Amino acid sequence: MAEYFSEDGTVVPVTIVSVPPITVTRVFEKSKDGYNSVQVGFGTQKKNNHNKKIRVDKSTADSMKGAFYKTLKEFRLKPTDKSEAKEGDVIDVGIFTPGEKISVASVSKGKGFQGVVKRHGFHGGPRSHGQKHSEREPGSIGGGLRTHVPKGMRMAGRMGSDRIFQKNLQVVFVDKENSLIFIKGAIAGRKGTLVEIVSR
Repeated sequence: MAEYFSEDGTVVPVTIVSVPPITVTRVFEKSKDGYNSVQVGFGTQKKNNHNKKIRVDKSTADSMKGAFYKTLKEFRLKPTDKSEAKEGDVIDVGIFTPGEKISVASVSKGKGFQGVVKRHGFHGGPRSHGQKHSEREPGSIGGGLRTHVPKGMRMAGRMGSDRIFQKNLQVVFVDKENSLIFIKGAIAGRKGTLVEIVSR
């Protein structure tokens, strides 16, 4: 994150996102494939390191001088929608404009196994009245007549690594030379997280 100073001197908290060009690797049509979608490729890696599940077509690999895409992502379309994109088209940061409303999907930071105080905000037990080791314990989880733990009981467990979808974010600035966009506010995930940006 960083601070962006607008023309009138207002300081705006922004998240800087790198948006390198992505290539349309394949277009699925309902008449041929049974559904409509667009597949895009991002990043490159050596042939020996690529995953067979995301292998690209030989013609595309030849145009990339033997390199293979590191990540492939497919975006499904409605049955009534037909994509205007064609194989080989390049999508860059120029499709965004300052002031535009967008939505961002990303995976939040993983925090491992955490207790109820950190995970759910429990206050813990009192620090007096003879208690020794129950300051961060969850307390009672039963209910008198029950003989089992109710579903949805908030307890300790794995925290983070969730897919977060944030709506109504705003593009503040677009740097076409360095393929960067400045998005107002914070975006879930660590540095280097792969995010999906949807224009609204």
